[in-house]
Amino acid sequence: MSIWEYANPKKFMETSARALPWVVGLTLALLVTGLVWGFFFTPDDYKQGATVKIIYLHVPAAMMAINAWGMMLVTSLVWIVRRHHVSALAAKAAAPVGLTFTLIALVTGALWGQPMWGTWWAWDPRLTSFLILTLFYFGYMALWSAIEDPDTAADLTSILCLVGSVFALLSRYAVLFWNQGLHQGASLSMDEKENVADVFWLPLLVCIAGFILLFVTMVLLRTRTEIRSRRLKALLARERVA
Repeated sequence: MSIWEYANPKKFMETSARALPWVVGLTLALLVTGLVWGFFFTPDDYKQGATVKIIYLHVPAAMMAINAWGMMLVTSLVWIVRRHHVSALAAKAAAPVGLTFTLIALVTGALWGQPMWGTWWAWDPRLTSFLILTLFYFGYMALWSAIEDPDTAADLTSILCLVGSVFALLSRYAVLFWNQGLHQGASLSMDEKENVADVFWLPLLVCIAGFILLFVTMVLLRTRTEIRSRRLKALLARERVA
């Protein structure tokens, strides 16, 4: 079986319909477990106090904001190379979800940064590149809405996605590129010295898994909606011709 079979709208709809109940159930289980464990059953940090628990929202949201753009990049490249409509619609469907994650990350980052840094915002390399990525999300969605022909919209938004990927990369690795700024290093790292303590690390992993599946759930649902909308427009256009 080839993976390209799932680029067929009929095959995608059938497969996603079977997968969604399981994905939704696992998403709810992981999110509830991770957030309840993190917020109610972990101690306060000796330096940051209770504010450290923002990590269970901020870190997964920031990771998925960047990874969502990465998923959009891959599906946009598939559209450019293979011209599979499901891939273009999946990229379109992922954008509002990724934008929501970026806004959650920005808000929770400000709430976390104010008591830690003494300011709600700093023009830190990672924060600045992350803000620019947020603007690219808005621009991507606006471009889809502004162009009537869906194939032309898919072409132009795919190019925009390629450009925006630079800032997604900077958002992820800005701390490594520039040894300055207020933002801390990675909370999860191969370097044990940079990792958070195990008491916070384990529920954080559960929250991250929950956010990943939440993203998958929302993209599947929105892609299915986009396919139905495309079919409805095609039927209405045929009726007008007839």
